[in-house]
Formats: sequence, structure tokens, C-alpha cells
Amino acid sequence: MGKSYHTIAFYSELCNGCGDCVKACSMAKSGTEDPAHSRIQVAGDRGESSFGLALCRQCGDPNCVKNCPAGALKKDEDTGVVAWESNTCVGCQLCTLACAYAGITPSSKSREMLKCDLCGGDPVCVKSCRTGALQFKTGADLYNAWGEYEDLFVPGISACLGCNSELLVRHTLRRVGPNTVVATPPGCIAGVGAVGVNGFTATKTPVFHPLLTNTASMLAGVRRYYNRIGRDVTVLAFAGDGGTADVGFQSLSGAAERGEQIIYICVDNEGYMNTGVQRSSTTPFGAWTSTTPVGSVLRGKTRDAKPLPVIMMMHNCEYVATASTAFMEDYYRKLDKAIVAAKNGMAYIHVFSPCPTGWRFSPSALIEIGRRAVKSNMIPLWEYEPAQGLRFTHPVDNPLPVSEYLGLIGKYRHLSAQQIEHIQNTAEAGIRMLKNFSAKGDGEGRVTESLAFKN
Repeated sequence: MGKSYHTIAFYSELCNGCGDCVKACSMAKSGTEDPAHSRIQVAGDRGESSFGLALCRQCGDPNCVKNCPAGALKKDEDTGVVAWESNTCVGCQLCTLACAYAGITPSSKSREMLKCDLCGGDPVCVKSCRTGALQFKTGADLYNAWGEYEDLFVPGISACLGCNSELLVRHTLRRVGPNTVVATPPGCIAGVGAVGVNGFTATKTPVFHPLLTNTASMLAGVRRYYNRIGRDVTVLAFAGDGGTADVGFQSLSGAAERGEQIIYICVDNEGYMNTGVQRSSTTPFGAWTSTTPVGSVLRGKTRDAKPLPVIMMMHNCEYVATASTAFMEDYYRKLDKAIVAAKNGMAYIHVFSPCPTGWRFSPSALIEIGRRAVKSNMIPLWEYEPAQGLRFTHPVDNPLPVSEYLGLIGKYRHLSAQQIEHIQNTAEAGIRMLKNFSAKGDGEGRVTESLAFKN
């Protein structure tokens, strides 16, 4: 396996051409704001609000290195940075012709060749960007840490094109490891994932299929058996929102109250997708489903979604968190905590899982929908531990309007201005509620009163 590296990502749609990144880079490298010293340049049409970036991408197989006759450019295998050595450079500038990104340029003030060095892993240009157009991506750490571990989810399953559940199960099992028993109640994961096709399972771990109503209680029994014979085995549920928030809630609530030593992951695709896209209690207000149709009378679901993660927090579980595969580093950190928490009690993770088929969007938009759900505060990312209380793990201080999230999804295409306003108000009220939870607690950090109906 090769090595992956951190990188600077540029989102042109967020760039306003302010040039703060150029000034910051110049100041860091020369002590002045003279753009002639900057390793990053912004170009574009301010009138059209269209901008591009000239910046070294620290390529995996850099053309600049291959075309340097003097060997003055070398890729550092530890950091991934393509470094320029002044003592070796002959000033031929062939590297500038080889780079497709205009990422290396000759200085007009000295004999230097100017290119990004990632500021030693803490790029000042990213910190200076107020719009989020520049972001420092550190997801390479996950690949480097877990890339060589065995993939416990085999290829060839029959999931829908672009299914988020496959991404979730594959990463989860890779992290949790083979010493695991998995429960998959009826639903998408059991139907096209864990079961597989032609009688073959898709998981390399032991897997069983409880009823839709008793996932948590059956998994609790499995864990108690292993405790009795002296084996430390992780027991893990992948359950849909229907089998978690609806008919399976009684066993889940009971297991949480008893402090059963299980990891319960709710894969929330906001409906009963496996049986025809019917609504569940976590289906949001206004959403089209086959049982909340859109016509001359009804305009989608008329009720707000059940706040299941908050309800589980009120059970005072050992660990509760929300997660999204669009923020995989956040998810891996929460998995680490869940594995530890499940040694003492229940760990519950509620994963936002967009469904291309049931939600009517292109699979190519899956990750962007996940990002916008978080950035609009439709799906806030947080965690709860009894000793620390509630903490936001990806706080959003300047959220996007919810319309920028809803507009990507077909099941919301019919929404009226009044419905969108209701959803916006609901998202804002939800954040206020969570902030109240995070601010209130007793000496142990436990939530002491329900604020669910306070704005």
C-alpha cells in the first residue's frame, strides 16, 4: 500500500476573490504583503464572481520533478511536499512548463522558484480564508492508519448504485475489526448488504438477522453470553430508522436503560426504503414518500421528524453521537469512543444516510448532500458522554440556508416557500435546543431537564 498525504482543497464556488490568502502567504514567507512573494495566486473575473487558484497540488507523481534536469525538485515521502532546493536549481524554468496548475513560478524579486510547502502542515492561507474556499484536508491520516487493515465487507453485493450504507458498513467493520458479531434487522443493509446474493453473506464477521422489533434485546443476549464464557467480543447493530425509531424502539430503549454493552448504529435514510420508500418517524417535514404523497391535498409529510438522538441522550447512555460519512474523520473518532464506551454500557451512533434511490438524487451528489446537511445545521454533529455532557464536534457558526441543502434532493422539489420557512425555523430551534443541553448540567455533566419544547 502507498502512502496518502494531507492536501489543500479549493472550492471555487465559495471564493470571492478577496486575496486574503495571497496576503497571508506573502506575510508568512517574506514579512510583507507584497503578492510577488506569495506561493498562492487567485485569478478570475470579479464581475462574474468566478475565480481559480494557482497553487502547487503536491502531486503524487509530479511532472515538475520528472522534468527538472538538475534534480532540484524532490517529493518528500514523509510529508508529501514537493520541495525546491536552491543550491541545485539552474534556473531553466522547465518545471513551470510541466506544471498544469501554475503551482510553481519564478520570483520577480529574487532567483527563487515560488511554490507551496504547506507551511509545515499548518497552511496560513487556509487559516486566513474567511469563506471556507480553502480547506486543509487531513483525511489521509485515516487511510494511512487503516488502509492495510482487512476489508470485512466483500465486493459484489447487490446494493443500489451509490448506496451510502455500503460506505458506512465497510468503514465501520474495518475499524471495529473481526472480533465482532453483527446484527442486521430487516432493511436495506440486511436485504442487500449483509445477506448478499445467492445465499452468500457479504460480511466476513458472524452476522445474524433479528426481527425488526428486537434487535437490541437479541444483541444484548449475545453480549451477555460472551461475558459469561469470558470472551471480550464487540457486538454491533446496523439498523435502519424504521427498526430503530419505530417498531424496534421498545427493545432499544430497554437495552439503553439497562446499560447493555452494545454498539447500536442507526442508519437513518429517513424512511422505509427497502420496502417501497414509505415514511418513518424520522422522515422530515415536507418530504415526499410513497405514504406522504404530493398532490392537490397533501404536500409531503405533515409532521416533523422524531429527534431520536436526543431521546437516546435522555436515556443517559454511556455514549451518544450523530455522524455523517461526509465527515469521515469525525465518524472514526466517534467509533473509537463507542468501542471504549461499549465495554461499560450502550454506545449509540445515529448516522445520517442519504438514499439516492428513495430521495431522488444522483449518486454523484451523495457526499455533497451530506456536507450541506451539516453546514446548514439540518444535521448537526455532536456527541454526549455522561461525565462531559453534550459537545458539538463540527460547530457551524454561519450556516447555509436550508434551501441550499433541500434544493439538491428530489423528494423536496415540491416545497412551497412556507414549507421551506418551517424547515428553516425547525433547524434553528433544534440548534438552540442542543446549545441549551450543552450549557446545562449537574456536577456530573448530565442533562438535568428536558429542553425539547423550549426555544
